[in-house]
Amino acid sequence: MDKDNFFEQVYQVVRLIPKGRITSYGAIAAYLGTKGSSRMVGYAMNGCSGIQPPVPAHRVVNRAGMLSGKHYFGSENLMQQLLESEGITVIDDQVQNFKELFWDPAVELDLEK
Repeated sequence: MDKDNFFEQVYQVVRLIPKGRITSYGAIAAYLGTKGSSRMVGYAMNGCSGIQPPVPAHRVVNRAGMLSGKHYFGSENLMQQLLESEGITVIDDQVQNFKELFWDPAVELDLEK
């Protein structure tokens, strides 16, 4: 799979994450059948600024619920502010209630079929 096609598939999944929910790089990679490509999902998130339709990259965190990609948002606190504007509590770069808010595309998107 070429990088551009993979990135577009990642963007399509991320656009489906509901407001107030989060997922992880690894969950997206696993859903796309490329379980070992979490880092590539991160690269896709890093490069999605300005893409249309918009990609809510702030809803993608690492597997522990940490805002590991926050430095790619242009402002130190923008990722946290975006999450908090959706009702998600973040303390010390850690999403609170991570397990309750976690949106697993492998489960959620299968339910929609």
